[in-house]
Amino acid sequence: MDQIRIEGGQRLEGRIPISGAKNAALPLMCASLLTDESLVLRNLPRLSDISSMAHLLGSMGISFSILGDDEPHQGHMGRVISLDGKKLTSTRADYEIVRKMRASILVLGPLMARMGEATVSLPGGCAIGPRPVDLHIKGLEAMGAEIDLRDGYIHAKAPGGRLKGGIIDFDKVTVTGTENLLMAAVLAEGRTIIKNAAQEPEVTDLVICLKAMGAQISGEGTDTLTIDGVERLHGATHDIIPDRIEAGTFMVAAAITSGDLFLEGARLEDQPAFTEILQKSGVTLEQHPDGVRAAANLKDIKGIDLVTEPYPGVATDLQAQYMTLMTLAQTPCTIDETIFENRMMHVPELSRLGANIDVDGNTARINPVSSLKGAEVMATDLRASVSLVLAGLAAEGVTTVNRIYHLDRGYERIEEKLRRVGAKIQRVSSETTPKAGNTLRQVGT
Repeated sequence: MDQIRIEGGQRLEGRIPISGAKNAALPLMCASLLTDESLVLRNLPRLSDISSMAHLLGSMGISFSILGDDEPHQGHMGRVISLDGKKLTSTRADYEIVRKMRASILVLGPLMARMGEATVSLPGGCAIGPRPVDLHIKGLEAMGAEIDLRDGYIHAKAPGGRLKGGIIDFDKVTVTGTENLLMAAVLAEGRTIIKNAAQEPEVTDLVICLKAMGAQISGEGTDTLTIDGVERLHGATHDIIPDRIEAGTFMVAAAITSGDLFLEGARLEDQPAFTEILQKSGVTLEQHPDGVRAAANLKDIKGIDLVTEPYPGVATDLQAQYMTLMTLAQTPCTIDETIFENRMMHVPELSRLGANIDVDGNTARINPVSSLKGAEVMATDLRASVSLVLAGLAAEGVTTVNRIYHLDRGYERIEEKLRRVGAKIQRVSSETTPKAGNTLRQVGT
């Protein structure tokens, strides 16, 4: 297995390009199932989750081609993918592919919308607590779908071959549920209203793309989406938004190393609650036309309490990173995780580096220490893995992070980006482990 090795204590300074948002790119790729024309997505991040989604779509008959795999293409930071859904050959998403990531469930809605049927394996992914798909299923049933759960698969069918508009009122906010049912509704017969919808920028990005494809949607950016189904969608070209989670991670990297980083393409407006807390803690954040400057002196960072919440609150995907920064703050604080269970699994690993954190259920009290010490640690999920990298940047000595396949699911070439701004960091690859993200080099079939 690959490892990341970091020699801590280096101040970071320079420019880091922010990749396209993984959490926007995955549903956008699934939108290619909705049309028999080409969907072109620009600023595509180079990640293993993107490879997994492309392979899943390819197994259904979506053909794809990638441009700009190693260098910016036509002025865009990321790659450009063209997805062609003209010849769908299957409405089945097999376990062997779906088990790799939970976002695979996002093929369910568009398959039902266009084909009127789907057989999708129950998803896998990070072990950060239960994330059931019952809200997706209830929503499809509200649109007339017949659902049968058996043998680990969701067997769904629309009587008559087409979903009907309906009213969907989520019991709790769900991002993938909102995205799935949004895509299901765009080709349904009649009007669909989604209440208590997720308001994340990634959801709005999907709405913008779907409207460019001919969908009739209103209410983006609010908790109520209204969709009037149309007969068909056409192709479009769409720029994926910058990854606000990656941007927030590098904001923390600047602070924890007393550094000064310019994050190209980042937008403070995409995460107002998190940036407000960082600023209260002592981090300087400046919005510029082409990105965000993040700078801090670690000795001035003070502890500020944080609660994760649905957007526009602080994203759960930034909780582990913020906790790492707080281990070296000047005053204690508490962090309440309200979105997922078991999302404190990074705490024992941070403790191996010398952190002093007390956990009671989903609440953590961080008692700052004067320094962290390098050690060997193990990643347990995507965001936990990057929190250990951040800790290693600040720790004295060498930190080795194991099981970094989690990291490669959501951070594009992170060791290269950090090395360019002064970090002493390297990936140590085994002979048998391929580098993540290198699998999308040919046209998929």
